[in-house]
Amino acid sequence: MRPGLGYFLFFTPALVLFLIFFVIPLGMGVYYSMTNWNGYSLTYQFVGLDNYVKILQDSRFMKATGFTLYYTVLVVVLRLAIALVLALLLNGNFAFRSLIRSVYFFPAVLSMITVGLIFNEIYYAVVPSIGKALGIEALSKNILGNAQTAIYGIVFTNVWQGVAVPMVIFLAGLTSVPKDLLEAATIDGASPMQRFFSVTLPFLIPVLMVNAVLAIKGGLTVFDYIVALTDGGPGRATESMGYLIYRQGMQENKFGYATAESIYVFGLILIISLIQIRLLSRKEAGQL
Repeated sequence: MRPGLGYFLFFTPALVLFLIFFVIPLGMGVYYSMTNWNGYSLTYQFVGLDNYVKILQDSRFMKATGFTLYYTVLVVVLRLAIALVLALLLNGNFAFRSLIRSVYFFPAVLSMITVGLIFNEIYYAVVPSIGKALGIEALSKNILGNAQTAIYGIVFTNVWQGVAVPMVIFLAGLTSVPKDLLEAATIDGASPMQRFFSVTLPFLIPVLMVNAVLAIKGGLTVFDYIVALTDGGPGRATESMGYLIYRQGMQENKFGYATAESIYVFGLILIISLIQIRLLSRKEAGQL
């Protein structure tokens, strides 16, 4: 057997799976996004780019886009900052280090729906009870019941569970920091903060990029937490793009329009990810 044929035979199963589960569904999605199909009818009309034009004029979707972008910024900043601090604290040598690391990673093994339901009960019953007992007015009400504060309850839930994975990635990245450079900086009289920004942080650029991409993707596609915590309320104040697509496609019988919205979200995530990767890829490990 010729080497080229052997390579082709090994490559073919992966190619077939890629075509079946990605290329073909993507092509069908693009097609249905240009129809008025309701999701179950046997007949529908081809409307071209009308759905995409309507999206730009849809105040509900624009509100969901604004909510999602603001939510993503909060999640990315908090998750990366807290994960980095925890990684630095857990990177040292101390008693029960493995056990403590496991405890911090435990939330990552839970499903988002499970965590959301747990925090929903905490926000509904536990926190208000504590607030009333302590006489703290701000804590005596359900944070999810207010359109202005509901987003922060969702963000806190996401951050509580979401810092585990980036923390582990940062811990792995800290092993790439040369100890001799840290020792040299210490001998030269650099403070811990100066050593961090001048030595440690530059070598964390690659893992920082990975964590940032994952956090942004998770923020822009948030769905599970909203379903479990607020169901898009109160008053549609917490409708994200992903949740709105689900509502309009599965409950409001606007499957074609919802598919067009999903293509819009796909393009938005792609553009943001490419910009982010381009900006961070200019910095190699050890450079800042």
